[in-house]
Amino acid sequence: MQYVYADNNATTRLAEEAFEEMRPLLQELYGNPSSLHFLGRAARENLNQARERVARFLRVSSAEIIFTSGGTESNHLAISGLLNARPDKRHVVTSEVEHLSTRSFCEKLEKDGYEITRIGVDEDGRLDRNELADSLREDTALVTLMAANNETGVTWPIRQLGQLIRERDIPFHVDAAVAAHWTELDPDRDGIDAVSLSSHKCHGPKGIGALYLRRGVRLSPMFYGGKQERGRRTGTENAPGIAGMGKALDVADARRDEDTRNVKELRDRFEEELLDRVTECVRNGTADERLPNTSNLSFAYIEGEAILLSLSKIAICASSGSACSTNTVEPSYVLRAMGKPDSLAHGAVRFSFSRYTTGEEIDYLIENVPPVIEELRELSPYWQKQKLKSR
Repeated sequence: MQYVYADNNATTRLAEEAFEEMRPLLQELYGNPSSLHFLGRAARENLNQARERVARFLRVSSAEIIFTSGGTESNHLAISGLLNARPDKRHVVTSEVEHLSTRSFCEKLEKDGYEITRIGVDEDGRLDRNELADSLREDTALVTLMAANNETGVTWPIRQLGQLIRERDIPFHVDAAVAAHWTELDPDRDGIDAVSLSSHKCHGPKGIGALYLRRGVRLSPMFYGGKQERGRRTGTENAPGIAGMGKALDVADARRDEDTRNVKELRDRFEEELLDRVTECVRNGTADERLPNTSNLSFAYIEGEAILLSLSKIAICASSGSACSTNTVEPSYVLRAMGKPDSLAHGAVRFSFSRYTTGEEIDYLIENVPPVIEELRELSPYWQKQKLKSR
């Protein structure tokens, strides 16, 4: 065992099946999918097959799938497209704990004159459904919510929320980047108009994503200059990446129940041992309504960044939260929204596992994380002060 990778909500290892699917398009069938010669047609055929796979993953029509560069672009394309479909409405509903890509885009919309309502969460990260219902208005153009939080793994009842939003005839966008591998979505059943997917969160390659957009919804493209993706997302398609994503989602769909059962068992064992062995250690997020692979733990009175650096020295890869915001020393805005005090918010570490996580790796974490916490606390003046108070 060279290292323990416990940062799968940031990115995942490429599945062997996806790699093999990509290989011919990188080395042999490397034609431009828009070209008319035989290499171009072969690339186009593989691209179409991948589109069918993504559509099957979401139980939708392949004509409703748009390939993008990843989750961020999918989120922005969905939000802008749905807003452009209702230019007379200037109110958007979202949550306090959305991924930074949606959060930042909503801040931009505010500067452009939109009114943004941000729904809060409770101390366990659960969305307030009553607050959501009360926020919906005649001029609401869009509701955009994540299916599961990328930091805590807390899942929301998307089907119930979708039915509530559909009753008000309001478009509903779901960011499923981190949830798609673990949560079965059905846009027709769940009242969803747009779904964002990210390949590299599901054991596919980086740099590729997809957007489901319900048929009939108008969309203003972000890029211009070609007819690719029916003019909705121009530019030469990333055929190898698209093929890899399609295969990765195929595998994820087939293995969802098995992966969920195995990973949850490993995650629960890890979490139970840490909570038992480390004092002043708390779980962030509800115990049950969350992704099976995610454990967000706060270690009081020490800094998450110091924990991560110490863990890295002993070949453990984890995260202090979203990979898109790790260059800031501010505590997670997700934990802030959950009402966590500074003593806990600053010491949060996210451990996220995958189908490739082994029992041996969990054993290594259980044996080596507690001593790291103990060593750092001995160096922390805040911890020493707390020890004096408790005497």
